[in-house]
Amino acid sequence: MSAEATNSVTPGPMPGAVSGPVTPTAPRRKARPRIDLRRLGRAALLGPAARGRLPDAISHVVEAHRAHHPDADLEPLRHAYVLAESSHRGQMRKSGEPYITHPLAVTLILAELGAETTTLTASLLHDTVEDTDVTLDQVRDQFGEEVRFLVDGVTKLEKVDYGAAAEPETFRKMLVATGNDVRVMSIKLADRLHNMRTLGVMRPEKQERIAKVTRDVLIPLAERLGVQALKTELEDLVFAILHPEEYAHTRELIVRNAARADDPLAEVADEVRGVLREADIAAEVFIRPRHFVSVHRVSRKRGRLRGSDFGRVLVLVNEDADCYGVLGELHTCMKPVVSEFKDFIAVPKFNLYQSLHTAVAREDGQVVEVLIRTHQMHKVAEAGVVALGNPYAPAPEDPADGERVDPTRPGWLSRLLDWQEAAPDPDHFWSTLREDLAQDREITVFRPDGGTLGLPEGATCVDAAYAQYGEDAHACIGARVNGRLATLSTVLRDGDTVQLLMGQDPASEPSREWLEHAHTPAARIAIQRWLTAHPAQAESQRSETRIAEDRTAPRPVGVPDPDAAPEQPAVRAGTGHVLADLPGATVRLARCCTPVPPDEITGFAVRGGAVTVHRVECAAVARMKAGGRAAVGVRWGETAECRVTLVAESFVRPHLLADLTEAMASEGAEIVSATVEPPTQQQVRHTYTVQLPDAGHLPALMRAMRNVAGVYDVSRAQPQPQGG
Repeated sequence: MSAEATNSVTPGPMPGAVSGPVTPTAPRRKARPRIDLRRLGRAALLGPAARGRLPDAISHVVEAHRAHHPDADLEPLRHAYVLAESSHRGQMRKSGEPYITHPLAVTLILAELGAETTTLTASLLHDTVEDTDVTLDQVRDQFGEEVRFLVDGVTKLEKVDYGAAAEPETFRKMLVATGNDVRVMSIKLADRLHNMRTLGVMRPEKQERIAKVTRDVLIPLAERLGVQALKTELEDLVFAILHPEEYAHTRELIVRNAARADDPLAEVADEVRGVLREADIAAEVFIRPRHFVSVHRVSRKRGRLRGSDFGRVLVLVNEDADCYGVLGELHTCMKPVVSEFKDFIAVPKFNLYQSLHTAVAREDGQVVEVLIRTHQMHKVAEAGVVALGNPYAPAPEDPADGERVDPTRPGWLSRLLDWQEAAPDPDHFWSTLREDLAQDREITVFRPDGGTLGLPEGATCVDAAYAQYGEDAHACIGARVNGRLATLSTVLRDGDTVQLLMGQDPASEPSREWLEHAHTPAARIAIQRWLTAHPAQAESQRSETRIAEDRTAPRPVGVPDPDAAPEQPAVRAGTGHVLADLPGATVRLARCCTPVPPDEITGFAVRGGAVTVHRVECAAVARMKAGGRAAVGVRWGETAECRVTLVAESFVRPHLLADLTEAMASEGAEIVSATVEPPTQQQVRHTYTVQLPDAGHLPALMRAMRNVAGVYDVSRAQPQPQGG
């Protein structure tokens, strides 16, 4: 409960930092002092202001709100404050201050981020239904359905037990409440931030418990929703509580760097300003200090820190095209570190973030990171979903007939709601969600149609399939990554192009092995859900896996393999197949390369007066010629019947062998022998020696085999380095 919060343990300000939740450099706006809770407490005790006049206690909120929304109607805020103050009157925080100071502080945080009036109104009222006699019906009657909806959502979140690391079922309910309107979570995050700022007089064990839940659940959610301003301050507050010694050391590093006479970041910022001034590009250039956790991470990664490691240079421009203009000028006039370039404008991150990232190297070897974005991109980068205003209001030119439209769909929150509906049980949902929240990096892969997929680092083709097709991905039989055939277990890299190969069988089944290669909750839940719904097929797959493992196990010497194909006699061809320039000789086709018309062929005499016929490119031909063996002239006769060995490579799927042999039989091929190797990494290799009534049927046979779902290549057996 928010009423438990008391005195501040907020880390001391970083050099150049702006107080409040906004990150260290708040461009284009004068720094505003943090809200004075004691002054507001005294103002709250004076009671509500006269009707029509704004209470002094919300002047900070109004000032911040008007900075983002100059034409906003302030009457709902005045009315909400009057109701909240009168409802909470007599309630005190543990610090001894009037309780109204808490919703005021939460509302100021959201106002600083640019939240619209409806969100601020709900924020002022967010504890009234939970802690006072105010009802949801009263909220609806006085403020409308939208505010009632938000207050109800936050009230449900307050009832969630975070204590035992968020029990799966209650956390699941929390996400359902959040998913109905992302602004609910925005208010909850601001509420948690103010409570973390005022956590000081609680027992250390309680501080630690709250900090751990904030770290494990709420900070990752803030990251997913793009609210970086809240996320970074929450990280620093958690860092100070859970790792006080490392926090103190990091603070000392920052203070020591601030006392330096030289500042490489300031020097690079001045140089950037000069370059852009000469190029006539209107831009604002700022130094953006890293927050405590960021400095700590860089310190652990690089060891000794240099001046350029304590921040980055931020360039703000007016238009998207200006971002690329700035990039071109910097790369032309300064020394770029090309490996550090990332374009999040063309390919935004999953949490709405857009920016160009690059870096320039100084003569002393220090590397300075540079962020380039528009003012609007910067607003979204700081506030994420909060910057969307009312994200559910239909566009005036495209009314939605009252339906709530979520602009983040398809997005992370939308996928999260789908997961919680599809998960077989709460524990499975919780485990997969925790894995997803632990992912702090995302990659972008491209589809052949130009679309993109956002996936966590380490994702495979299995994850890409379920991200693109949902449960239809059960029919996926393979993939091409950057134009090359790849198994579904292939790990994708940022910027890869992925073409997913889909089978046509409506009864396609996912493989149990896919679970080993699935990293996203969407993929794991979909596969597990199918396996749970089809226990018989799942058991069959387990049996097939055991058989395959048995086949690959070492076999004792002298013990035959019961599944091995019987050894075939030497392939014999009548003299009508091949004519040899050696009268009376028996002609036979070499097993190493199985030549068929119209292959170019050559022959060699062997013991017993026979002639062995090889394809001219066979490795055995080169070896025998090098050994001084004389070639015998051979040519194809009139009889077209032939025997050939083909190799089919395919992805693993049920009923593949039956479908493949049926396709071969339909082309008139008689299978003389067949070998199917144990599958590896979802791939399997088949080798068939077939008898054809006419060599001219070979191309049609190979086409028919390639058309079988799951088969991605069919080729003639490659000549082996052995003699005839």
